[in-house]
Amino acid sequence: MATISQPPAQGSSPASARRRVTQPAGPAKTAYQPQRATSFAIIEQAQKGVPTQQVDQLAELLGISFKEMAIVLQVAERTLHRFRSEGQLDQQTSERLLLLENLTAHGLLVFDGRAEALADWLRYPLRELKGQAPLQWLNTISGFSLVDDVLTRIEYGVYS
Repeated sequence: MATISQPPAQGSSPASARRRVTQPAGPAKTAYQPQRATSFAIIEQAQKGVPTQQVDQLAELLGISFKEMAIVLQVAERTLHRFRSEGQLDQQTSERLLLLENLTAHGLLVFDGRAEALADWLRYPLRELKGQAPLQWLNTISGFSLVDDVLTRIEYGVYS
């Protein structure tokens, strides 16, 4: 974890102050950590609508482009931009985003919290998915289930 440099104390040299800095201080960024939710919780949250900032946070975490995110959420890019200006997703788009968030939380558990490993895995063609990458299956609800099943097999060490 980075430490923030403190101003040098009275009588201390600038060189000793520089030694205390381990990393330059930058803007504080809160880490987005998706959480798994029950089916009931997903339905309830989807009915209320999900803030669009979650789309950006999840896309950044998984290294998914805006265009790819629109495909996963099954909306046109223009519609996704419109949702951004409104600040909230509609019910169907919210549900898909929450399913992706659930899948991401499971993937982070399987890959020991390494988002970059999960992002790479999502793009890697798998024999279990007919030679396609998991990301390619996330355009249907059944695809989410298939990909989650593969994560569960990895989690429990069951290889096909």
